[in-house]
Amino acid sequence: MLLYHLVCPTKYRRAVITEEVDSVLRQVCLDIADRHEVTFLEIGTDRHHVHFLLQSVPTYSPTQIVRIIKSITAREVFRQIPLVKKALWGGAFWTSGYFINSVSRHGSEDTIRRYVKDQGNEPDYKQLYVQELSLFDP
Repeated sequence: MLLYHLVCPTKYRRAVITEEVDSVLRQVCLDIADRHEVTFLEIGTDRHHVHFLLQSVPTYSPTQIVRIIKSITAREVFRQIPLVKKALWGGAFWTSGYFINSVSRHGSEDTIRRYVKDQGNEPDYKQLYVQELSLFDP
């Protein structure tokens, strides 16, 4: 199972996510979870963007997951709340862009930070690096 953090902004960053839109989004996400192998662990909405913490199987690429979520939620929000479509004059609910990042159940920023910081600190690597530098000394 893979965990992803997905952020989708609304088209033109318009503040169209009301309590009613939030409710429709959450219901549609439950429907998506029933039909696809995607589980929504958390959904957080702001007035002009939505954060999803979701879990999926490796058979879906992140792009496929985003395409499924964005297309189905947009269609249903426009169908159930027609006033939103008027506020977004271009006919699209979401921007074409998005942010998606994989998330680990066991790792954390501190773990990754230490891992990156400690790269190259193995004794053999240090010795090799010192030898390479001495080749360039006049």
